[in-house]
Amino acid sequence: MSLLERRLIRETSFGLTGKLWRVSWSYVLLLSALAGVGYVALYSAGGGSAEPYATRQVLRFAFGLVLMLSIALVDIRFIARLSWFAYAAGIALLVLVLRMGHVGKGAQRWIELAGMQLQPSEMMKIALVMALAAWFHKASWERMGNPLFLVPPALAVALPVALIVKEPNLGTAVITAAVGASVFLAAGVRWWKVGLAAAAVGLAAPVAYGHLHDYQRARITTFLNPENDPLGAGYNIIQSKIALGSGGMWGKGFLQGTQSHLSFLPEKQTDFIFTLLGEEFGLVGGLALLGLFVLITLGAMAIAVRCRHQYGRLLALGIGMNFFMYVFVNVAMATGVIPVGGVPLPLISHGGSAMITVMVGFGLLMSVHVHRDVQFGDDET
Repeated sequence: MSLLERRLIRETSFGLTGKLWRVSWSYVLLLSALAGVGYVALYSAGGGSAEPYATRQVLRFAFGLVLMLSIALVDIRFIARLSWFAYAAGIALLVLVLRMGHVGKGAQRWIELAGMQLQPSEMMKIALVMALAAWFHKASWERMGNPLFLVPPALAVALPVALIVKEPNLGTAVITAAVGASVFLAAGVRWWKVGLAAAAVGLAAPVAYGHLHDYQRARITTFLNPENDPLGAGYNIIQSKIALGSGGMWGKGFLQGTQSHLSFLPEKQTDFIFTLLGEEFGLVGGLALLGLFVLITLGAMAIAVRCRHQYGRLLALGIGMNFFMYVFVNVAMATGVIPVGGVPLPLISHGGSAMITVMVGFGLLMSVHVHRDVQFGDDET
């Protein structure tokens, strides 16, 4: 037996204690620091009170942290075998939410399970990454060059995107498609093939625009010219820009934001929580928060690079991309770069489904890190 084989056996036969030692506790600290920022922001959003937002957020994060560490200890090969089951369950929940889901703010996105409101579209993104990673695991370059080999994973992306658009939830649908495309590229699919699919979507955009709901078309026209309806459709983004601008370089100070605390800023605990932080802590505070997001994203990419098996690499990259898209869409929306889409800021915005989904994703990421040296058998995935 070679030295490398003995080393691999030694590294992959550790028990529970060994797995706990292999957890990236520095990464857990980064996530806890981000959740701490979320507590501060939600304390401010509650008018200087831990109720009704901050206390619930802390409890959700504590539960999510236990869940993340529990998933981290699960063998990544077992997780790989569950990938397509998770995908099928996600599709079933998306169909269920269309048939009997809770309607809120013009959309049907939530279902009641065990007394909790769940948003299946959030969970579907993680399940999609798992399924795509399982499909492309051990795929040879010859198979990657065969267009027929790419049809099943392309349909696997298109189906949940179509169901999420039907809810309707365009912001999450776009993120789901982008996350799927990133896994395709990471697996070795040529850029021009992904670009061709994106071009086809672009050509279909005018047709899709005609089938949008009135409020969705209003978001697009408002994005192009919010001043046309400053007290109606353009109100949210105008107030967000005013709040960010008034924060200046250093901000007005904790609990001193006028736009948020005088109730001019809408949805300050969810969609526009970055604006609240920008008003109170200024450009410096906003950049510091973005720096924390960058560190977490780069950490996910580093875990992907260090992993020895393709399933883990693709899973880690997809989860990191999902986190990045959360941040990009929310911040771009709050600053007026893209239309308002109702996407939360991860570990900052108030909300249960997004928090638990993000922590499940980080649990899978940590499992990749803990089991980065395992060897997959021929029957895996």
